[in-house]
Amino acid sequence: MKQLSRVFVVSALASALVACGGSGGSSSSGETGSVSVGLTDAPTMELSSVNIAFNAIRLKPADGDWLEFNLDETGVVDLLTLQGGVTEPLITNEEVPAGVYNEIRLIIDTDSSTVTTPDGGTGTLAVPSGEQSGLKLKGDFVVAADSSNNFTIDFDVRKSIVNPPGNALADYMLKPVLRLVNNLEVGEIEGTVDYTNIVQTRGTADTNGELTDCSPNYEGAVYVYEGADVQPIDLNVTRDGTNPLMVVPVTAQESGSLYEWTAAFLTEGQYTIAYSCQLDNNETDEALEFDGQQNVSVVAGETTVADPIPQP
Repeated sequence: MKQLSRVFVVSALASALVACGGSGGSSSSGETGSVSVGLTDAPTMELSSVNIAFNAIRLKPADGDWLEFNLDETGVVDLLTLQGGVTEPLITNEEVPAGVYNEIRLIIDTDSSTVTTPDGGTGTLAVPSGEQSGLKLKGDFVVAADSSNNFTIDFDVRKSIVNPPGNALADYMLKPVLRLVNNLEVGEIEGTVDYTNIVQTRGTADTNGELTDCSPNYEGAVYVYEGADVQPIDLNVTRDGTNPLMVVPVTAQESGSLYEWTAAFLTEGQYTIAYSCQLDNNETDEALEFDGQQNVSVVAGETTVADPIPQP
């Protein structure tokens, strides 16, 4: 697998056009641009690794045939290592025809795609049609002529991995949730969660100083919603339209009670964030307890620091 790289969002703001493309095709004008596509993840917390074997990436010009790039050098990628702004390159600086594209597909080797559970066990992962039609990301994208374009596919593993009862295909199933962003049009949010102050604020700790409703051995996560003043809810995709855009795990620091977090690849705009220490199953409807809800503005090319949770 290629070396992982930390993405530092650049300060320039691109035009409103979102672009992607591939070599091997042609445009009516004969003009071309260069394209790079990387992969990142808004990760799951119930698994230790999610290993996807990538065979190829296909790009569909609106007025041409599919373009395909071999991903043998990419190979198997543990998606759970791609968080907090870390990416895995798929294609880099490929010269492509300028024009409109309307679909991306990631072709998967299903036999080599697996998951690892926290107890060290290995589970099989079914990827329906992964080797034929691939994982699909539909929508119109434009490649501008004589320009370099860098994009990232956000692979939301937490929403994508399901374990339906009676599934005979594998231990887990992949129902991909993907979004494409232009790296010049995104910023990020970072912040801290003080677990001790949450305990003091809520006053519901047990004799060991743990919150009585928190999940054991789980540090919690920050939920990110598009728009201001959104009422936080769980991951269950069957609820109303305020489903979280991403759920970002917090990372404990040396002090033990101070956690840090980063939500990357967010397009410019308003967001609502909130923290929960309870595990969230994306297949069930749960009444989670949230702390530190606040509105945050994201500016392209910048890192916005959220207020500490809980707010002083």
